Amino acid sequence: MNSQNNKFNFDFETTDDRILGGKLSILQPRNGPRAAIDAIFLASAVPGRLDQYSLVLDAGAGSGVVSLALACRLKGISCIGIDLEPQLVELAKFNSERNGLSDRVRFLVGDVRQSSLMGRNTALTREGFDHVVANPPYYIDGSARKSSHKFKDRAHFQGTDELDAWVRFLTSALRAKGTLTMIHVPEILTQLLNCLDGRFGSLSVFPLFPKKGRKASRILVQGVKASRAPLTLMPGLVLHESNGEYTVRAQEILRDGQALSLNSVVR
Repeated sequence: MNSQNNKFNFDFETTDDRILGGKLSILQPRNGPRAAIDAIFLASAVPGRLDQYSLVLDAGAGSGVVSLALACRLKGISCIGIDLEPQLVELAKFNSERNGLSDRVRFLVGDVRQSSLMGRNTALTREGFDHVVANPPYYIDGSARKSSHKFKDRAHFQGTDELDAWVRFLTSALRAKGTLTMIHVPEILTQLLNCLDGRFGSLSVFPLFPKKGRKASRILVQGVKASRAPLTLMPGLVLHESNGEYTVRAQEILRDGQALSLNSVVR
């Protein structure tokens, strides 16, 4: 990990990180929102085939890790990432270029909570996307202590009604029978399912457990727009062995870039 100090005209320090076993080089804010394993698992869960073209919308793209990891895994996919912070969008664009993916991965500045966003940008076509993905803020304002870093706070905290605004935006962008995939904390599952109700069916809830016997720390949720199929609670995945090392399956996803099937889509 090499420190970069304003080398690229950003007004924050960055680090240069290798992910997916070195397949991608990602510049990230040193003290701002940083992509963790959540981003890789989210990208791994998007359904698709190598020979199949799909257009994906990545909401809350940050430095671009989800879109770039997805494009690295599926050569037929094109992604458009959106983020509220202009400097993070510039960082994501740089990451796309340095990894040779700018022909398939683009990034735009936009606030998914604004209902007029879809009509203002010609790249955001209503019902024009085959898949939508999101890693929205995990915490409700007032539920946890905030930091002094504005990027980090905006990435981690949301108002009480903002999750529904995210889901509304993603629903409007997605074609009928397209898939939505989100990662979140288990504590928000009831609220998230309420937001998805009436919009998505064939829902799969896939827990991620830090170790065997521990409570889930994250959940992946995937659904099909306008489907009426019932919800399925999946067995999930244990991330670490008792000695702290990643399990074999977790390594296959995090280092080898393998897909994670949530079984919500009939292919």
